[in-house]
Amino acid sequence: MPIVAVDDTDSRDRGMCTTYVGVRLGERLEAAGGRVSRRLLVRLNPAVKHKTRGNAAVALHVEGVDVDESFRLAGETVREFAAAEDPRTSPGVVVADAAVTAAADTGLVDGVDDLAERIPDDVGSFARRALREHLELDEAVALADRHGFRHAGFGTGGAGGDETPGRGRIGALAAVGAPASHDEWTFERISYRDLDRCGTPRGVDAESVFAAADEEYPTVWDTVDRGTGEVVCVPNAPGPILHGIRGDDPDACRRVADAIASEPVERAATFLTNQGTDAHLADGTLDDLRDAAGYRVTGVVADDPETKRGGRVHVAVAAAPDASPKLRAVAFAPTGRFRDRVRALRPGDRVTLCGEHEIREGEPGPKGTLKLEKFAVRDLVRTERTTPTCPECGRRMSSAGRDQGYRCRDCDTAAPGTVEAAVDRDLEPGWYEVPPSARRHVAKPLVRGGFDAPVHPER
Repeated sequence: MPIVAVDDTDSRDRGMCTTYVGVRLGERLEAAGGRVSRRLLVRLNPAVKHKTRGNAAVALHVEGVDVDESFRLAGETVREFAAAEDPRTSPGVVVADAAVTAAADTGLVDGVDDLAERIPDDVGSFARRALREHLELDEAVALADRHGFRHAGFGTGGAGGDETPGRGRIGALAAVGAPASHDEWTFERISYRDLDRCGTPRGVDAESVFAAADEEYPTVWDTVDRGTGEVVCVPNAPGPILHGIRGDDPDACRRVADAIASEPVERAATFLTNQGTDAHLADGTLDDLRDAAGYRVTGVVADDPETKRGGRVHVAVAAAPDASPKLRAVAFAPTGRFRDRVRALRPGDRVTLCGEHEIREGEPGPKGTLKLEKFAVRDLVRTERTTPTCPECGRRMSSAGRDQGYRCRDCDTAAPGTVEAAVDRDLEPGWYEVPPSARRHVAKPLVRGGFDAPVHPER
């Protein structure tokens, strides 16, 4: 019983969607007498440079069709629907033979956990690394060959045709190994529009989306952004997705999707996915951060936050007060109101930061930049040393000279030095996050719970 996986079939400019290719492939497998027991939508490392926006691969768990026929149908479907004319698109297919446990929609997670035991250890390890590293096609091909998996590449090779075709086999193999690499799953119900409508404005009634989202929140999340009024579940790219509803229960996702008033839905499917799980984040330290990887790292705010050109907010974080070198954490303009949370930090605050680490040649700061997705306030600076005030008149005292303390010029009262004063803070301990409109697919919304401190969710 095969696992059939595809990746890199879409284009940033010309549309298409790997999930759509996967759905069409599933229909052909079922027309050939098979049954698709599960659809996996697997998000990969969001820091990979050549990715399209979501960096997603799809795997179908199939019964009743053999490997050879599954491989033939996968190639046929990719050739018909993939945006292979884009020189940056490099589709790939991997088909693995495995004993797939059948499961209804309500049992998708139990079934995938059973399947994990049948995935080779090195394939599971490859899938884990695909969330946090940049992997090479040669390794994916060698690993697929080692286990006798069928695989194929399509298109010109990507990057102008100067690479081996089928770079998508990296993501496809990672999707094959996903059951053995992830222990947390969510769901997405994706509705598709007619292909003839691709590239035209989507006809979705925003009011109906907000009403449906309110009915199922927080089980269904990141459907809308109530702060900006944006309908998050409706993409802007020119592909075939009409809307995608994410949540912790497949039935709730379906109810929201069905309640949305829109142009006709051509077809729809429910995916089991690693979205909203923070699967891309590794626990790290400020002394050991790789480029193009996601981290969860703790440190102390070293300088006052600065708002830079373009609205970006920068804050330096070090391993300890006055330590060097420093990591630069950045909240970009699209994160909107989240930047106010970053601006509210003060030197001495202890924080845990989450985001993508990037090192750019020639940029200042040997520790690089962390693109913030969320952060936790662990300890806040609550007091500061300040000039004393006169106990008689309440005015601020003036310096009486070097090493001579302070004196009130009107009342002639004196104080030996600065005093501790309470600081009003706009933050409380706990987790803060970017709003839904700026959240990456794989990033975990605070409303899902499971965090180690109080949460302050964005809706």
